[in-house]
Amino acid sequence: MKKNLFFMLLFILTIVAANAQNSTSIYDYKLTDINGKTFDMSELKGKKVLLVNTATQCGYHPQFSEMEKLYENYKNKDFVVVAIPSNDFGNKEPGSNEEIKNYVEKNYSVTFPVMAKTSVTGDNESPLYEWLTKKDLNGVMDTKVAWNYQKYMIDENGKLVGVIEAKESPASDKVVEWLEK
Repeated sequence: MKKNLFFMLLFILTIVAANAQNSTSIYDYKLTDINGKTFDMSELKGKKVLLVNTATQCGYHPQFSEMEKLYENYKNKDFVVVAIPSNDFGNKEPGSNEEIKNYVEKNYSVTFPVMAKTSVTGDNESPLYEWLTKKDLNGVMDTKVAWNYQKYMIDENGKLVGVIEAKESPASDKVVEWLEK
């Protein structure tokens, strides 16, 4: 009897420990911003977040203008865009963090948070993107980052709620309807 109880307790503790390793929201992650400072995602609690992997040399780079306009229109309604530059697709983000910062400020007057250049796929994938793309971690869906400017919608509780393809505007009906809910 004691042996069975011991194994049952060990089994329960194993499950609890395994679940504790799975992050349940973006609030469990910290990134480095474009200025080299720690950006704690828990600072975004209570806000809807549009996470976008960006690349200044990609043909979709005019989406920065759309992201800025969307941010300006909804930032007072607990919404934020977070840009995460990445050079994972087609060598479209070869610049340094300083070059990226200067480019987005000069060309698009970006005021939303921009992170340091980060890998969003492959062997060096950031832990945040691992969470975004794996259902066993995010609890919602498996996805694959297919190209620059793929957008992840995160609700006010830090939960993944949807993905928008790279070619689709950040101000698409799908995003605006989500923000208006």
